[in-house]
Amino acid sequence: MKNKLISLKAAALIGAVSLLSGCSQKFEDVQDTMSLALFGHDDVVLSPEKIEDLPYASLYAKTDTSGQSFMVLGYASPSVSNLPRPEQSVQLKWLSANNEMLVTEFGRIVKTVNLIGGNLTASYSLDADPLALGLLNNATPYAWRRKVDFQPGYHSGYTLESRFELQGENTVMVNEKPVSTLHFIEYVHAPELNQRFENEYWLHPVSGDVIASKQTPAPGMASIELTILKPFAGVKR
Repeated sequence: MKNKLISLKAAALIGAVSLLSGCSQKFEDVQDTMSLALFGHDDVVLSPEKIEDLPYASLYAKTDTSGQSFMVLGYASPSVSNLPRPEQSVQLKWLSANNEMLVTEFGRIVKTVNLIGGNLTASYSLDADPLALGLLNNATPYAWRRKVDFQPGYHSGYTLESRFELQGENTVMVNEKPVSTLHFIEYVHAPELNQRFENEYWLHPVSGDVIASKQTPAPGMASIELTILKPFAGVKR
């Protein structure tokens, strides 16, 4: 019965993706990606060779209360972010073996689906995310304000005020290799809830790409650690 239910889930997901336009991969590749996401294993560490051989973008994700999950890119869709060049912006939808989904944009988690304990349902702002503009760009403001909607409950339009600070150089392990990065902390304040938390980002020192991060998607949610194993090749960041 369990195998039958998993097969039904796989068929439903593959069918849904096949109806979407602007897919970053051929349908056969997406079908393989869905299969890997559904039938893969949590708490697994893949060899660098295996990760490189897979024809999909991928990442590791973990929370304080869960083991490490391997997630693959199932779909890339255009974003409506307020950017100077919006054609460069895409939302990346990552799938896990447990049918969870994280949606990221320029390294930031902007939506979650099927996470235990709560989900970020929307993130929006009139101003461009400093991560999108590039934290290594001298013209990028280090202060930002956005609004979020999240569950459980009907929490809509809560303001998050951010302030970024460079912490210095740091080395992180990616695919068993040390990678030099610049470490930033994003200090976040939710004034309506009188809550504060921190997000951390480890950026490539030249391109400014987010290589790893530790993010709290919404107030009260568990933090999520992400390590990009194989980046999406469709955009620079």
